[in-house]
Amino acid sequence: MAEFTDRLTALAQDLVRIDSRSFVSNLPIAERIEAELAGFEIERLDYADAAGVAKRALVAHRGGPGGLALSGHMDTVPDTGWQTDPWSGRVEGGVLHGLGSTDMKGPVAACLVAATKLPPGMPITLLITTDEETTKAGARRVADHSRLVRRCQPAAILVAEPTRLIPVRGHRSSINFTAIATGIQAHSSTGRGHNANWDLAPFVLDMRGIMRRLRDDPALQDAAYDPPFSDFNLVIDNFGAPVNMTVPRATARIKFRYSARIDPAPIIREVEEAAARAGVELVAVAEGKPPELPADHPLIARCVALRGAAARTAPYGTDASELNAIAPCVIMGPGDIDVAHTPGESVRLDELAEAVPVFMRLAEEVAGQMG
Repeated sequence: MAEFTDRLTALAQDLVRIDSRSFVSNLPIAERIEAELAGFEIERLDYADAAGVAKRALVAHRGGPGGLALSGHMDTVPDTGWQTDPWSGRVEGGVLHGLGSTDMKGPVAACLVAATKLPPGMPITLLITTDEETTKAGARRVADHSRLVRRCQPAAILVAEPTRLIPVRGHRSSINFTAIATGIQAHSSTGRGHNANWDLAPFVLDMRGIMRRLRDDPALQDAAYDPPFSDFNLVIDNFGAPVNMTVPRATARIKFRYSARIDPAPIIREVEEAAARAGVELVAVAEGKPPELPADHPLIARCVALRGAAARTAPYGTDASELNAIAPCVIMGPGDIDVAHTPGESVRLDELAEAVPVFMRLAEEVAGQMG
């Protein structure tokens, strides 16, 4: 591993040092990644997000059709709670520190090093996305619009999210609901305003009933997942309104995560009906179908044999919910999800280095047997 560890470390540090939080443009980090891909055909998928911010997803390919695609995302969550420089990229005691080091700039660096070390004639594709932490828009762009993907037709996709290199054969997908109540702003003492919270409150109470049923009703649960119940998480926002003002705008945002076994349609219908009863506006944005492969699928069997660890499922989501429209997906990468999205995020460099030959070996096997 010594022949590539210096390059891997330097690249991972460079990626961490570039601010690519989901609400800023990712063009600088996309350009840094592209600089590593000499000899690859590159497709740039440019778009503007809902706030008008310039974004780019990258597809890169070398070799003939088929083979493995390695995927990772460039964006990170906000730097909430950090007490040190989130973009330091410092290495201390064999550990890389910084926002996104685990989720997932370190794994992306491992994907890039693995892909570029493969023999030039072997088919290999890179699907490098953005907005994974928010809308999955980058992966959706790849799945829906990439001409290079349609031409190279990868046989399988490895999404290198941090799983400690344990194969994940399936995970939940999500529907994001936003209920919006509109009031009239005034000094609360005058009686001339209308507080949007009073319109939102009945809707929120109905949502509590759905949450409790999802947690308590075995018919709505999936024993293959831990926890077995679907996530139904609520965030309420009054946009900084003080207590002496009638609230002009109130939102309730809900993330509903469900596995492939769960039919989301009845829950969607209940949320829609509750919004109609309360007289609040409702916006729903759905990710793709939950990706889930059987334990005996050839891709999963290969990963299990490579790692000597049984495949599992995960309660979170990844770009695989969009990318599984292209090819079967396995989620398997270096790092620990438990330190992702936390202040002080870090990843061990030896874990990143361990991933490179694993990715290369899987690419060789897929090219030989599934390509």
